[in-house]
Amino acid sequence: MQSVAKRSPLTAGLKKIVTDPWLFGLFVVLTLSVLIFAILPIASVLRLALSGGEGNGFAAIVDRLTSPLVVRAFLNTIQLGVASAVLATLIGFLLAFSLTRTNMWGKKGVHLIALLPVISPPFVIALAIILLFGRSGLVTRELLGIRNSNIYGFQSLVFIQALAFTPIAYLNIRGMLQAMDSALEDAAATLRASQWTTFRRVTLPLTMPALLSSMLLVFVKSIEDFGNPLVIGGNYNTLAVEAYSQLIGYFNLEAGAMLASLLLLPSLVAFMVHRYWVSKRSYVTVTGKPANQTIRIVHPAIVWPLAACCYALVAIIVLLYGTVIWVSFTKIPGIDWTLTTEHYARAFTTGLQPLWNSLLLAAIATPIITIMGILIAYILARRAYPGSFILRFGTLLAFAAPGTIIGIGYVSVFNTPPLLLTGTAFVIVAAMVVKTLQVGIEAGTNQIRQIDPAIEEAAAVLGASNTRIFSRVTLPLLKPALFASLAYGFTRSLTTLSAIIFLVSANWTLITVTILNQVETMRMGLAAAYSVMLIAIVLAVLGLMQVLLGRSHHQR
Repeated sequence: MQSVAKRSPLTAGLKKIVTDPWLFGLFVVLTLSVLIFAILPIASVLRLALSGGEGNGFAAIVDRLTSPLVVRAFLNTIQLGVASAVLATLIGFLLAFSLTRTNMWGKKGVHLIALLPVISPPFVIALAIILLFGRSGLVTRELLGIRNSNIYGFQSLVFIQALAFTPIAYLNIRGMLQAMDSALEDAAATLRASQWTTFRRVTLPLTMPALLSSMLLVFVKSIEDFGNPLVIGGNYNTLAVEAYSQLIGYFNLEAGAMLASLLLLPSLVAFMVHRYWVSKRSYVTVTGKPANQTIRIVHPAIVWPLAACCYALVAIIVLLYGTVIWVSFTKIPGIDWTLTTEHYARAFTTGLQPLWNSLLLAAIATPIITIMGILIAYILARRAYPGSFILRFGTLLAFAAPGTIIGIGYVSVFNTPPLLLTGTAFVIVAAMVVKTLQVGIEAGTNQIRQIDPAIEEAAAVLGASNTRIFSRVTLPLLKPALFASLAYGFTRSLTTLSAIIFLVSANWTLITVTILNQVETMRMGLAAAYSVMLIAIVLAVLGLMQVLLGRSHHQR
């Protein structure tokens, strides 16, 4: 009996392989892809960080890590991440609570406008702040006559990043509040609890997992952000910008790798806490019954202040993005405010190639992200082959790793034979896929968990192979996950910056890098025109996907 028990795991694994070799072949291909394009580049960055530079002993490594530049950049990065995470989470909670628990007017409009920063390039808000409050800004110079305004530094960065990442916190907390059964709050009201007591003793504790989760997610996004600190950080240096400067400015791959690798530790810690601690606790509010939501707060003394805060946030977003749109039609922002369409004319003629490249590569990366994400989710959830932990660990590591590490890792690994891919479209698509793949996996995994395994077991009893079960039974039930993965994958691939800025070449430059170059050379009008075009394309594609999803549900 003991020998049978010892052989049972191996026997079960071999049986899975023999039963459906095609699915196992896909598992092998996916695992090798994750090893080569996710684990190997990150390991290469860590190797360079520990062995590069003058001297590679322990003392030399300690000296490099404790240098004033590195310590200051590390502390600045953590400070910026914490401040942005707290502020974005507070704003996100205020939005989510107001839209789900009060009868305020204009909820749909507030919701849509609040999501605008998610679908725009990461530094558009910083561009708008410069146009409004910079040395030649609309407000500072034109309206107030201030000639020497300084908007660069920590305070502006916190404001911009909090505004840029508020949608992440808002969507996370909103989902928790919508999933919460209002019977819990009804019970408190039945016991004659005031609305403040109900909020403090019932609503707030139940949303605490979402609050902590949002803080951790925004923290990770903030410390890896590259565009905003580069555009408006001024003398406030961060690790991501310093790593970029070392690699692009000084061609020092080892120093860039060391600075980028320092980002991995807080990012991984925050991500693992989020995944294995906060995420598990978020399920305590799910009752398994339909969560009927009731508008509980209707008193004007409460609703009006909350609504005023939401409208103020919406007004700020509209002002910022409206400024970008208006400036895209001005001749020379800050000098000549004459209206013109020459920026768009230039963008649609000589400057159209970066936009076309971005659209093409994003269009290639998006289906790969979706298909790989669904396949990996299915294999990990339903067919745990021997060695599946490599696939799980590699995808999680790539998602948690800042884009700067992925970019530097690709430069290190794919710059020499036999994997000489630097300068090609393939390596850019690979970076897009690796950085966004986990979103497709999460969407597929969450959907698969809602599918009763008995459905697949019934198909197996009727003689269907695992491949046929997946294609004819499971896959049709995963349409919502497919659309979510397609939408997010396309948006992030088209607007990404930190993971691909090291990989662009003369033949393959992308729109986000082009916009950043225009900002750095103070061609604000052209940068604004590119930004408007990019946002319009993303909105059009997402709208089309939403229409197709609606038709799919209607047909079902």
